Amino acid sequence: MVQQTQPFFQVDAFTDRAFSGNPAAVMVLGVEASADWMQSVATEMNLSETAFVVPRQGGPWGLRWFTPAVEVPLCGHATLAAAHVIFDGDGERSELRFDTHSGVLSVRRVADGYAMDFPALRPEPWPLPEATRAALGEAGLDRTVAVEASFHHETDWYALIELADAESVRRVEPDFRALGVEPGGGWIVTARADAKAKRDFGDDVEVVSRFFAPALGVDEDPVTGSAHCVLAPFWTRRLVQDAVVAAQISPRGGVVRCRVDGDRVELRGQAVTVARGELLVGRR
Repeated sequence: MVQQTQPFFQVDAFTDRAFSGNPAAVMVLGVEASADWMQSVATEMNLSETAFVVPRQGGPWGLRWFTPAVEVPLCGHATLAAAHVIFDGDGERSELRFDTHSGVLSVRRVADGYAMDFPALRPEPWPLPEATRAALGEAGLDRTVAVEASFHHETDWYALIELADAESVRRVEPDFRALGVEPGGGWIVTARADAKAKRDFGDDVEVVSRFFAPALGVDEDPVTGSAHCVLAPFWTRRLVQDAVVAAQISPRGGVVRCRVDGDRVELRGQAVTVARGELLVGRR
């Protein structure tokens, strides 16, 4: 074991104020670390994701993401958090590129925060299993409008369920143990925004959502960037426009500004560093 400390940061992503949005831990490593060590650290941090970044000479930075339970192939809020940390340390830098399991992702500074270039994961109609309907709870699913799914990776899929209204989204009360039986991926419930959502998150908010991924070790994620790779293509098609402002109405909540361009989606958001420290356990 290498006996050295490892700096880390905790960043609230998709928000402009502390203690809201989605918290992620970020570690900028000097060299590559083992997957087992990164998983142990992420489990210890116990946030929905921990991002591990490695600078590489002459190319994109290496970036991997771990929940408390597994490594995931795509994560938006922890990418935003990682970029925020690097940009904070280098005021001259205006754009970053990350080499990930989902290809090269870029993040650039913009006037209202950061803009991330991600894959557009276009969902298609999909039959919702009755067991899943029961696991999500009948209270919010009594007037389901549409069900679609995107299979981004064999172990990373997104099922999207459009409900009749935003209040139905708020009322969903999943049985997380039952919902977590299906391996990998996560469940999105969504609807058009209502007056309450606009009061809480801004008059320009058009749609709302919540995201559940108990099989990945995250019962309800506060604000899920990768879910908006699915939500943005779905809602821009639905609304016949190329951009949409979305609010994830978890207890912490946050806003993701989305624009679809072909097979890519731009996700815009802000981030706030809330803590920094040192991990006292060296890399294995």
